[in-house]
Amino acid sequence: MIEAGNLATSLVPGPVAFKALVPDVTVGQGAPLFLCLHGGVGGHDLIDQLGRVAREMWAAAALPEMVIVAPETGASFYLDYRDGSQKWETFLMTELLPHVRAAYAPPGRSQNTLIGGISMGGMGALRLGLKYPDAFGAIIAWEPSIEPAYEWRNVKLEDRFYRSDEVMEARFGRPFDEVYWALNNPATIVKMNARAIRASGIRIYLEVGTDDAYGLCRGAEFLHRTLYDHDVRHEYRQVYGADHIGPTILPRLRDGLAFAARILRPPPPDARVSRLRELVDTQKRRAGLRP
Repeated sequence: MIEAGNLATSLVPGPVAFKALVPDVTVGQGAPLFLCLHGGVGGHDLIDQLGRVAREMWAAAALPEMVIVAPETGASFYLDYRDGSQKWETFLMTELLPHVRAAYAPPGRSQNTLIGGISMGGMGALRLGLKYPDAFGAIIAWEPSIEPAYEWRNVKLEDRFYRSDEVMEARFGRPFDEVYWALNNPATIVKMNARAIRASGIRIYLEVGTDDAYGLCRGAEFLHRTLYDHDVRHEYRQVYGADHIGPTILPRLRDGLAFAARILRPPPPDARVSRLRELVDTQKRRAGLRP
């Protein structure tokens, strides 16, 4: 069932509406929590699409039952605005998450709390998950709207044309604060926070379409290489022929939820894998490597 709620707050224009998809059999029993952040057009579409896929996977026993919560945040970027007028990051981390945890009591808290999102929501999920890696067990970012740079001055027009100067200044300061942008840029956060991210063990799923109309494949590829260069384990996919919207979205949502399933319900030990590992360790020792 879908439950609708509103949360009063002084941190952002409120109250903030949210919807929660709650499997019937888990009501009152606690379940993993998936905080899912919508793109720039709003949240109703996302909860409908994701809910459809989740229900199909639950019916096929392909996904552990979980509570999926989607807040309605407008074009907030899930960001604390530089001028302090809106504090969406603070609201999500200090008010919404505790509220929904109290309502649905997910066991294990951080390891059973996942964050994800699509487009603008993918950007928000990456920022929050990478800033606060101990708060979440996994990040699932579908086609995140992120730029391929560590510093704003290196962001090309082709990677920011869809966001006006007015939009960016309203969020990052007027005049534009390049340092504040970098502090909230996922790739830069990885550079600054790599040790804590690795230590947390947070799992990361990152994907994008090769034909994304906004060219978001460039930002995703840049972040993938940053994660790789900083030894942060993750799963990265470029979905061949996929655009920002269209018929590939539902299968891609399913692939992201399949990643969540592997995190929440890891596959059992496999004797064949153990034998392979023993063989490879022997080969490493013979070659002079330490396994």
